[in-house]
Amino acid sequence: MATIRVTENNSEQHHHSRMETISKAIKSIAFKKQQITREFEKGDQVEVASQEYGFIGSYYRATIVSSVGPYHYKVKYNTLLTDDKSAPLEEIVTAAEVRPVPPDQHETLSENGFCRYDMVDVFANDGWWFGFISGKVGQEYYVYFPTTGDNIAYPSHVLRFHQEWSNGQWIFLPRQGKDFRPALISISRNV
Repeated sequence: MATIRVTENNSEQHHHSRMETISKAIKSIAFKKQQITREFEKGDQVEVASQEYGFIGSYYRATIVSSVGPYHYKVKYNTLLTDDKSAPLEEIVTAAEVRPVPPDQHETLSENGFCRYDMVDVFANDGWWFGFISGKVGQEYYVYFPTTGDNIAYPSHVLRFHQEWSNGQWIFLPRQGKDFRPALISISRNV
């Protein structure tokens, strides 16, 4: 019988493999267009998915100002400002970039918390950014953003579980997570 030690390298390889798999899934979601399953009216609160390079995978709260033809809306952002910072930014976006505002998650967060590899949105830089939990240090969660390659620590109060708008309803993506208990150090097997 031989003892096999699970080294930090094996654990690290597994972690990188999981990160790659989840990163591919997030990129495929972030780069696809929303399904157009709902028409919005003036005054509706929405989130706009940015399709601009460097901002893909981010969502910004906005209000519908008007419909512009069958597949476009004029929106006024809640947190984005004009270049001179004198007023909220208004722009015309495609219907495929617009989704309703996801439901509030406060009860869900307090009951479940976050685990490694959970897909989340982080409120930063005036919008919600799509990524996944890559680790935890103290009370802060590290979130990896596959569309930008950044890995940044955040407190839990700026995180929410990621949801996708599909066929007219909100879908929570399956939890990928593991809790943050120490990993198994060694295993034995017969040779």
